Amino acid sequence: MRRGIYLLLRFVSALDHWLRERLTRAGWLVLGAGAAAAAAGIDLHQTVTAQAFVLLSALLALAFVASLGFRARLEVQRELPRYATAGERTAYRVTLTNRGSATLEGATVAERFRDPRPAYGQWCRTREPGEEHRNWFDREVGYFRWRWLIERRVPETDDEVALPALPSGASHSLRLGFTPRHRGRIEFSGIRLGRTDPLGLVRGLAHHDRAAQVIALPKRYRLPALALPGRRKFQPGGVSLAASVGDSTEFLALRDYRPGDPLQRLHWKSFARTGKPIVKEFQDEFYERHALVLDTGRVAGEDAVFEEAIAVAASFVYTLDTQECLLDLLFVGNHASDALAMRTYTAGRGQLHAEHLLEVLAGVTPSAPDDFEVLARTVLARRASLASLIVVLLGWDEARREFLAAARGTGLEVRALLVCAAAATPREHVPGLALLHPGEIERGLAGLR
Repeated sequence: MRRGIYLLLRFVSALDHWLRERLTRAGWLVLGAGAAAAAAGIDLHQTVTAQAFVLLSALLALAFVASLGFRARLEVQRELPRYATAGERTAYRVTLTNRGSATLEGATVAERFRDPRPAYGQWCRTREPGEEHRNWFDREVGYFRWRWLIERRVPETDDEVALPALPSGASHSLRLGFTPRHRGRIEFSGIRLGRTDPLGLVRGLAHHDRAAQVIALPKRYRLPALALPGRRKFQPGGVSLAASVGDSTEFLALRDYRPGDPLQRLHWKSFARTGKPIVKEFQDEFYERHALVLDTGRVAGEDAVFEEAIAVAASFVYTLDTQECLLDLLFVGNHASDALAMRTYTAGRGQLHAEHLLEVLAGVTPSAPDDFEVLARTVLARRASLASLIVVLLGWDEARREFLAAARGTGLEVRALLVCAAAATPREHVPGLALLHPGEIERGLAGLR
């Protein structure tokens, strides 16, 4: 049954996309009038609506046949940015070169995206935010969930841009734009050229494949000037630890061998030149290391609260200066092969850049609320090297209360933020816990000190 519903949704979506690509506004009007005439003109001997249906159907058929003659041989060059931001318009340049023998006139240009229809498993597993409030029929059919999954993968685009007359061999550059509806990967499949038939009902289309992708980063909020608390601590392995595994530290100088020095620190070239053992001396590294802990446990899925928590974490990643410190991003994520996995990414001091952490946040998905215990244990195990914690929570319960208490008990400086709906605000007053509500996030962040 569900497989049949899924196949029906795929067919309806494909038909809807095909009609939206080809029909003009006048074409939609003729199609609607023809459908109404068909419904009213069942009796061919008693009403003239049947003749109207035949006339309108003939017009559409003629327009469709005429549109099939549109051809365009073009060379396409697209200058896409690597990143965009959810909710913000991004413009880019497209250069078209006419490789045909005739002048291209009356054409329009639009972007095409990869098929956004979800796979069967994704459609069954995913839950639309607020789906629990829909009636039984809507939950079982899953139409609104289907539309939500499609819309979050396809950005809002500009209307088709008119292309001026392009002689053979000539080039023209124009600007297209899109606005991501959701963070994540946006996949482009190519450029679509269209030209309306003489009747003005149907567009003839020419598709030019040009695959590309852009990462839509999470939206971000302005933060006040923040000085992260904490003190410099010894980091085993020094700066190189974030890039490789081992105990190497920063090279300082060469000196004579002393009993007890490890043999792997021998400098063999100096040993061969001087005839006596020379070892490499290293300098221990002390610097600040902060952790941004993101709670991903959410039963309701990717609802407004979850998205705002991602935006808050992205705001810290984007704002904090990591030139003289390290910033660890820790959260629990799902993987194709693992139901549960810890994710840890480090930025600063020559390691990952802020853009890389934002790209990671663009792909974060919810986990089970109980998985927070794994996150808490991982963070507390790193307490010896951390100077402070920034914790973005999605809920408030005993496990999260105990985690904050344990972190503060070890001497760590903790800045905790709870993103929740106003109705889910904890009844108890929690010292040191900043409350952020969807729709009022920026105002709440402005009060941070």
